[in-house]
Order: sequence, then C-alpha cells, then structure tokens
Amino acid sequence: MPNVLITGGAGFIGQLLAERLLSEPQYNLILTDIILPPIPPKAKHSKNAKSIQADLCDPASLSNLIDTSLPLDAIYIFHGIMSSGSEANFELGMKVNLTATASLLEALRKAQKLGAPPLRVIYASSQAVYGQPLPEIIDETVMPTPEGSYGAQKLICETLINDYTRKGYLNGFCLRFPTISIRPGNPTQAASSFLSGMIREPLNGVECVIPLKDRSFKSWLCSPRTLAENLEYALRVDGAKLPSHRRVVNMPGIGVTVQEMMDALAAVAGKEKLALLKEETDVEMERILRSWGTTFDNELAYGLGFRKDVSFEQAVRDYKESLEG
Repeated sequence: MPNVLITGGAGFIGQLLAERLLSEPQYNLILTDIILPPIPPKAKHSKNAKSIQADLCDPASLSNLIDTSLPLDAIYIFHGIMSSGSEANFELGMKVNLTATASLLEALRKAQKLGAPPLRVIYASSQAVYGQPLPEIIDETVMPTPEGSYGAQKLICETLINDYTRKGYLNGFCLRFPTISIRPGNPTQAASSFLSGMIREPLNGVECVIPLKDRSFKSWLCSPRTLAENLEYALRVDGAKLPSHRRVVNMPGIGVTVQEMMDALAAVAGKEKLALLKEETDVEMERILRSWGTTFDNELAYGLGFRKDVSFEQAVRDYKESLEG
C-alpha cells in the first residue's frame, strides 16, 4: 500500500487530493501543515490517514516529520504563500516557498536509502513562472521570466527538483497549475482569488470585487475535479517519458474571459446574481494578472496521459451542486 505525504495538507488542494485518494482503500496518507490538518470529512477510508502538525521552516520540526513519515513512496509539495502574499511580504514568501522547500528536498535526499528507488516528488508549481513578453501560445519550451516573487520562487524550486532528479536523488515532477476555479471557502492572498470569488460569492449571496475593468481579460483555468484526477494520475506517470533534467509540465486548462465567467454564472444561477459583481481597478493586482499567460499548449501533458478539462460552466455546476449537498 503506497505511503504518501502531502505538505500544505490543510489547504484547499491538499484536502481536495486527500479526499480523492481516500476514496480508494490502497493509499496510506500523511497530511502535514503549520496547523494540524483535518482528515477530509467525506473521506471514505479515513482510517488510512493521519495528520502531523509541522513547521517546515524549523529544522527540528522538519526532521521529526520525515522520521515519522518514513518509509515513503511519494510526496506532494503543496505548502506555500500565494502570489500577492509573496509580493507583499518578500521575506515570508522566500522563507516558506523557497527555503522550506529546499530544506525539505535536502531532508528527503538524506533520508533516501542506498539502492532504493528514488522517491516520487510531485511539486505544485504555477504558470506564474511566465512573464511578459509571451508568445500567443505557451508551451514548456518558452523561457520562464517571472514578474513576481511568487513565480520566481516557484521557478527556483523547479530548477532544484530538476537537478535532484538528474542526480537520481528523487523522481520529480513539477506541475505548473492553471488557476483553480472554483475554490470553496474564503478569499485568499492569491492575485487570482477573484476568479473563484466571482462565482463563489454570488452563489453565497455575497458581493465580489473584480480587480480590473476589462471583461475580455482571459485567464487559464482548471476545475477542482480535473485537477484532483490529474494529481492522482501523477502517481502513475512514467518518468522515463521526460528527460531527467526537464521535469516540468504545464497542466491542462481552458481559457475563459471575465465575460464568459459572468455568462456561466448567469446560466447556472440566474442573471440576478450578476448584480453582486463589482468591477473596480486595483492597479497592482491588475499588473500581476496581466503578466500571466492566457493560452497554453498542453500537448505534453496529454501525451503523458493527463486529462483535459471540460468547460467552465461545468465547473460552476459542480460547485453549485456541492453547496446543495
């Protein structure tokens, strides 16, 4: 039975993946975060999971986490400070996104037993590694030139994972996520937070501010359902299909404009919900958003077996159904 560790296990993606993996009996999960992560309440096989509170920035806490978790077959690295949060607090972003991740990789390398197969490391990167100018269509051959601290920190960690994989210390996969929409819960520090909020908040009877006045603005999005399926599949991806020093994959998504998102909200929940959307320019937020790519070629991901997303309207329907029961 594979033993899998998830850092950032209390966050949305950690909980999303844990619930999916625990829908089947074959995984043993360890969830860790700066707070004690809950076991997802809807998990079918919750007895196969345990939670550990750990501070990856603290050497003693990190060492205890690794010692307690071994032996491991795979680790998902999800912890982090989001885009606008990293921009607002440079030192915190560097500490959590970069230093803690580098320390984690080194601890895993040192824990590797001689002759054992390399540990599978699935790293949550971001398409924020890209910056302008960008071609009309982006693939993995486009040089990343991040225009924000978050993207820069992600890019450095990708480079480390590529090198650890090349050296045979790990079997790494750096998955560059699209913006995930619709996320439940409260708004986050991510610049992209409104891309969930403009559906989530109106469906909960709450106003949402869109931080730019351009309904043609397009974002590259992925639904939680598709992301969860692809993250589980990452446990089975054949690493031999990628060069050991180039383990980066742009994950599947779809391009959706602000207007198309508004249309989907109206189609699923009624036009009256549009009155809860307010468009107010936030100069710094708009600068970050416009530095990101909007159209990606996902042929590498599809060739590896990752699943295509369906439509944004389906994502809205999925979220509405989750509220209903």
